[in-house]
Amino acid sequence: MTPDLIPLPENSPIVIAGQAANEAAARQVFTDYRTCKAKNTIRRQDADLQLFADYLKAAEIPVGDLSTDPKAWQGITWGLIEGFVKWQLLEGYAVDSVNVRLSTVKQYAQLALKAGALDVSEYAMIRTVKGYSHKEKPNIDGTRKAEGINTRRATKARMTQKNDELVSTSKKPEPIFLSKEQRDIITASDGTPRGKRDALIMCLMLEHGLRVGEVAILQAGDFNLPAATITFERPKTRTKQKDRLTEKTLQAAKAYLKIAPKTGSIWRASAMKNEGKAKQGKLTKQGITAGAISKRVKMAGRKAGIEGLSPHDLRHTFAERAKHNPTKILQHAGGWNSPTMALRYQQQGEIANEGLVLED
Repeated sequence: MTPDLIPLPENSPIVIAGQAANEAAARQVFTDYRTCKAKNTIRRQDADLQLFADYLKAAEIPVGDLSTDPKAWQGITWGLIEGFVKWQLLEGYAVDSVNVRLSTVKQYAQLALKAGALDVSEYAMIRTVKGYSHKEKPNIDGTRKAEGINTRRATKARMTQKNDELVSTSKKPEPIFLSKEQRDIITASDGTPRGKRDALIMCLMLEHGLRVGEVAILQAGDFNLPAATITFERPKTRTKQKDRLTEKTLQAAKAYLKIAPKTGSIWRASAMKNEGKAKQGKLTKQGITAGAISKRVKMAGRKAGIEGLSPHDLRHTFAERAKHNPTKILQHAGGWNSPTMALRYQQQGEIANEGLVLED
């Protein structure tokens, strides 16, 4: 028989040491978790938690830094989180975005539990707060549309108090799908160096679904014109991909690569207006940032009669045109991860968009 255990006195060295170790570990829970996550993940989670904090503050509930301070979670209840979920639907946020934010909040609530800021019973109730299934999404969106609620709110929206109601500023409608005529307009070059550069940039996002950050880091050696291929990094999924250039992208690449740098970044920035060269579409020897590319996309959109065009709209257009392809081909070509991460890595030398067909 196992003898009964005798409780150790509170002043026992091992009890004191154990309590100190728990307190030290609790202080590091948030830091340890965030250190292991990718920068893009942390950036997205911070935005999710900021919206939750804005929701609480607008309801006159003071809250600290939910991203890094366990004490900020003291007093957070399942009812507040349930209310946050329901509020997002009324504000028109996409169902998928609501689910992602709920997942973030529950993840950090779990960290707060480990840090001792939440008790077990409250966390158990928080776990019962559910998002919405794929089958429920059409019904939810249909109901909101019938009630005149716009969907697909921007993730950077912020809340204010107005007439005793929670309202949100800065909304973005559903992603824009460009018609063939609009695509032809923004991928057309005016013959200037800048025009040739912009035409290639637009083609890479419209014809190959590159993210703006992936376009910005392209190097001179990434293009193989004789083979009509491009090899590029996808930092978000940590993969390297090779695409067969579409005919439109190939022609744009041939035109721009004649004047592009032969080493390093393939891009040259537009000359500053005060240099007196911008009107002629001349380029400098500098590189180009993702932000600068976004501005060029916005300006290109205006030529096609579209206000507020973004790189995401170009990638969305790519996905819409290619959605009739087999899922595996589309996923591989677009650089998306499956839930099982089966396509996270691809074989060296494989043509990622082989068999992909784009519709006009």
